Amino acid sequence: MVKTNRKIIRGVLMLTYVIIIGVLLFLVSSLYSFLNTGADRSKMLHTEVKKIDQYLPKVTWKDDGNEGRKISDQKVKSVENDYLDAWYVKHIAYKTNTRVGIEDYFTESARTNIYSILDYNKKNNITVESTTLKHNLDIEFFSEDGQLLVLTDTDALEYKKVFKDNELILETTEVNTYRYILLLEDGFWRIRHMVKENSKPYQPEITTATLAYNDIKGINYYPQATPWDMFGEDYDISIIDNDFKIIEDAGLNTIRIFVQYEDFGKANVDYNKILKLKEVLDVAKKNNLKAVVTLFDFYGNYDVLDWTLNHRHAEKIVSAIKDHEALLAWDIKNEPNLDFDSRGKENVVGWLNFMIDLIKDIDKVHPVTVGWSNTESATILKDKLDIISFHYYEDKEKFESDFLTLKLNILNKPIVLQEFGLSSYSGIWRPFASSEEKQANYYAEMQKVLTKNNISFMSWTLYDFDNVPKEVLGRLPWRTNPQKKFGFINSLGEKKLSFKHITN
Repeated sequence: MVKTNRKIIRGVLMLTYVIIIGVLLFLVSSLYSFLNTGADRSKMLHTEVKKIDQYLPKVTWKDDGNEGRKISDQKVKSVENDYLDAWYVKHIAYKTNTRVGIEDYFTESARTNIYSILDYNKKNNITVESTTLKHNLDIEFFSEDGQLLVLTDTDALEYKKVFKDNELILETTEVNTYRYILLLEDGFWRIRHMVKENSKPYQPEITTATLAYNDIKGINYYPQATPWDMFGEDYDISIIDNDFKIIEDAGLNTIRIFVQYEDFGKANVDYNKILKLKEVLDVAKKNNLKAVVTLFDFYGNYDVLDWTLNHRHAEKIVSAIKDHEALLAWDIKNEPNLDFDSRGKENVVGWLNFMIDLIKDIDKVHPVTVGWSNTESATILKDKLDIISFHYYEDKEKFESDFLTLKLNILNKPIVLQEFGLSSYSGIWRPFASSEEKQANYYAEMQKVLTKNNISFMSWTLYDFDNVPKEVLGRLPWRTNPQKKFGFINSLGEKKLSFKHITN
């Protein structure tokens, strides 16, 4: 019994010893790691700033040397990061009328003016939604001790909306030039002083691109098995190639395809998706088809603070394929006017306006359009768009009259019926609404009007679908089931009666 107790005591002591040694090793390793790792700024600051997810304006640097001490590329990047962080927290402060984060990016003297503006705005119920889209930076002076820096920001592009009592009272876009003094404090660059040296209104150059050809006879396209997920895991270029051959053989010359914002990686565009997109354009060219590429599908935020992320997304996609021979035109957004009620018409149109400028600045050759959901909205931004595109799912008897009314308001620009069609669904939710015969008659009558008025068109869509993602129309069967039957070809690959009217 005594021996047993001794063994138990000895075992407990040894286990305690092992635990103590383990704890000591953990503490020592943690201390070593702390001493050999740079500080995590997001844990030090009052506001976590992660620009990769929130704020990515276009930045260019003037590289012509500077007075004073030579500055390394790493130091320049540090200055850029801290400078943009300062802009971002100031945008947040003016939008929310709070001081959170300001002291982390501005010295005490610089904070005085910002706090004064915030106090005034809060007292008068004024808020400012703003962003910057471009910065052109130049370091004019870097002190010998590495603690002070003079920075100029030439022609910074700023957009602002001012609200009083929740009503928009001012919307302005300016090109401003600033000079800053930055101080290195606690290892980070803080703004010490700022002077606005020049300001002028933003006046983008409006260019007009022309269509490669005016006679568009096209179709909106998704593969039958992967609707609204064309570039996903089940992507198969051989299926797409075969479908494009069917489209060409039917006498069509154009396809409209969709690039989804999140699927392509948002601001950090997935390069593999770009490769798939290029491959689709390659097989389009092979089959003598032109492509209208619709951007920002399934996107609907339009928040001013997100604009820089949207711009980086569009910039990467447009730059990657703007020289492809199959590209016909850019469609900025599918049916953005449907977001007017939920997001505000001013927000949506403002977003579209700047996106048009961005794409035209990158690609000065291909025309730009917007896929409006009806003829009533199709005159919005008509002076900036190169093609006026609209969708029509209303009574076909009214179509010709509605089109001619629109045409009276659009001078010297091509007009495209970008989506139209009729479902052949006649199931339990709509027992007598339609049929394959009614769908065929619809297309026969529509094609007569299109031919008579020489209207370019793209119908919806090549295939019937077995499944419609909930993101498109939700889960209600009386909404999703009709959407499955808009195709000219059924889910078994058989041509429906409407196929003989796919062109004229």
